[in-house]
Amino acid sequence: KGCCANRMVAFERQVFDFLGYQWAPILANFFHIIVVILGLFGTIQYRPRYIVVYAVWTALWVAWNVFLICFYLEVGGLSKESDLLTFNISAHHSWWSEHGPGCVRREMPPSGMRNAETHSYVSVMGCLLEYQYIEVLHSGFQILLSLLGFVYACYVVSSITEEEDSFDFIGGFDPFPLYHVNEKPSHLLLKPMYQ
Repeated sequence: KGCCANRMVAFERQVFDFLGYQWAPILANFFHIIVVILGLFGTIQYRPRYIVVYAVWTALWVAWNVFLICFYLEVGGLSKESDLLTFNISAHHSWWSEHGPGCVRREMPPSGMRNAETHSYVSVMGCLLEYQYIEVLHSGFQILLSLLGFVYACYVVSSITEEEDSFDFIGGFDPFPLYHVNEKPSHLLLKPMYQ
């Protein structure tokens, strides 16, 4: 259930990052979705290596989300107005900056010549919650899910390795089994002992 919730939240975040053309978060979300699926596969197939990859990724994912929180709160010289998350390819920002709850968006065409390449000025007013706080809440929720996923991954890996260590069946992996199967041909076993 935890992996499914993690995957659904990652898909939701991916959609909104695509709407805002934020390429760095899109790539990070894409890798996150792949690793969550890999961790889910490792859990189902009892493959601890895949789950360890997921656990390591969750640590990186927490670091990424801490960076996003610092970015949107402008901590340490970061500016939410920079094009860092779009790789300086476009001037787009968070989708929530214009479409947040309660926001009223107005486009005002620039004065002067109108052609296909002119961009309208967009003013946004009346937002109930500013977009940077929505992004911070998204990142905080991702951190919470990642920490839960990390704990769960560690538990599953320890359970699987403990189960593998205690697993033994009659004639299992021991080089000298407790009993010995008679390997004589069957026609020798059927001869009467006393003639």
